[in-house]
Amino acid sequence: MKANVLSLLILVAALCFFLPQFLHQPWPPLRIAGAIVALVSLALIAIARVQLGRAFSIRAKATRLVTTGLYRRLRNPIYVFGCFFFLGLAMFLPAWWLLLLLILVIPMQIVRARREAVILEATFGDAYRRY
Repeated sequence: MKANVLSLLILVAALCFFLPQFLHQPWPPLRIAGAIVALVSLALIAIARVQLGRAFSIRAKATRLVTTGLYRRLRNPIYVFGCFFFLGLAMFLPAWWLLLLLILVIPMQIVRARREAVILEATFGDAYRRY
């Protein structure tokens, strides 16, 4: 729970710092679309993080198999929506260097997801394979 509160505080502080800089600039369609993609992605990341609860960890480990909520449809919603967040942010700013960062992040997330899958399958066996 402490990590959720800390994450929320960091997000609120970042919004309070960065948002005023962009409110007085023009909002062309690309910026509006980017804001929508980024905010929806951020909300879905937060939901996925809460649904993971104590099963969340920075390093791959298997404490509990979560197969409900967003995890019913996606095995790695935090990774998926994290990539969409970068895309939305790149559209909002517009900062095309974020797209380059995204191109680097996607393979890293794939490797990380595969590593987690190996650990989850070793720990939960058939339950994970059915999932």
